Amino acid sequence: MMKKEDFKMSITVDAGAQRVFEAINNVRGWWSQNIEGLTAALHDEFIYHYQDVHRCRIRIETMETDRKVVWRVLENYFKFTQDEREWTNSSIIFDIVEDVGTTTLHFTHRGLNSQMECYKVCHDAWTYYIADSLRQLILTGMGQPTPKEEIALDAMEENRIPHDPGTKSIYHR
Repeated sequence: MMKKEDFKMSITVDAGAQRVFEAINNVRGWWSQNIEGLTAALHDEFIYHYQDVHRCRIRIETMETDRKVVWRVLENYFKFTQDEREWTNSSIIFDIVEDVGTTTLHFTHRGLNSQMECYKVCHDAWTYYIADSLRQLILTGMGQPTPKEEIALDAMEENRIPHDPGTKSIYHR
């Protein structure tokens, strides 16, 4: 039997551990502006949603300043998988390792593996959000999170925002 490997990736940035830690905890700044609740302290809980496709409730289980953050997925709903609860009870882990002049972030989604129906979509989404959006937030102070839905949908309906097939929202479709 093949061992189920958790999704893992790492990025190294020219920034200190404190900046990386602060960026991780600015969840609306890199993942999504569609988050309700608190996201920056131990035991905070927040709800993430993307249209009617994905919803999850997350609790911050570990908060070690400038070293580690662990989220626990308490509830999850996917519209596009047979098992709608695929992420439930998984852990999203951010390990921060500072070196001279650089910091490496080791990201692990423990419980997300290639045997899961959502794996390809989730792999591509996490890769984008960590390697692109979170990296940009750390380096420039400006990430590329999924925009707030009400504003984006209203603006699109009024044809003020042209359709951009290259946006990160495609990872959820």
